[in-house]
Amino acid sequence: MPNLINSRMERIWCPVIGESPLIAAAIHDGHDSREEVSQLFALTDAERLREEDPFTATWTTIAETRIVGLRSRFEVDLNRPRENAVYMEPADAWGLQVWKAPLSAEVRARSLAEYDAFYAEVERILTDVEQQFGHFVVFDLHTYNHRRAGGNAPPAAAIANPEVNIGTGNMPRERWAPIVERFMNDLQNFDFLGRQLDVRENIKFRGGHFSRWIHETFPFSGCALAIEFKKFFMDEWTGVPDRAQVDAIRQALCHTVPGVLNELEKFNR
Repeated sequence: MPNLINSRMERIWCPVIGESPLIAAAIHDGHDSREEVSQLFALTDAERLREEDPFTATWTTIAETRIVGLRSRFEVDLNRPRENAVYMEPADAWGLQVWKAPLSAEVRARSLAEYDAFYAEVERILTDVEQQFGHFVVFDLHTYNHRRAGGNAPPAAAIANPEVNIGTGNMPRERWAPIVERFMNDLQNFDFLGRQLDVRENIKFRGGHFSRWIHETFPFSGCALAIEFKKFFMDEWTGVPDRAQVDAIRQALCHTVPGVLNELEKFNR
């Protein structure tokens, strides 16, 4: 395996290892790209940032063990199956023309080597957590756009775009129901700047490849919650955040941790 974790030039993620069965991941937080890729982008920095998940790394600080992506999803998307992890056509990337010219097989292969190294390392980390604690929970943190028509256009209808979408479509829902329901209840009942968040399940997304891979790789021990925050906490067109709301989201997630760990402990009894 390429030694990506120890090379600053090649490392595509940053792991922080703690002593807890809760892991927080922000695999789409990154914006950087290796030089050979950045020279090929047809997209501007702002266009790429609009589809990335800024500020999710900040939210991972609620957990002792954290996995944060450092590279842009436009270099390699860690939340897609390997065969689709490098965007090749506009249809792969919300209709965007990602590349100035067709991507070479060599560049794609180097990006996929990063992808393979990431999953190998995460499997090692989660295996260690499994051996230490028996069971574990992953908060798979993401954000999503709701103003695709433009910064001054009306936002997408709230009925189909909850402030927080919990994706559980690729897990054995019945097995992990106590954790899912406790998490959602505690998040929804948190005092979020004087109101409650709109938290719903499988409305906008059902979960991506990363959470699916966790359930397939650790079918009896790993519970991955795919957590998507609508970008109500920032201007998705300029990238400017509302810092009070960004911090309130971190506090809301922190509020859910005791209950999730309490429910998880019951699986070891």
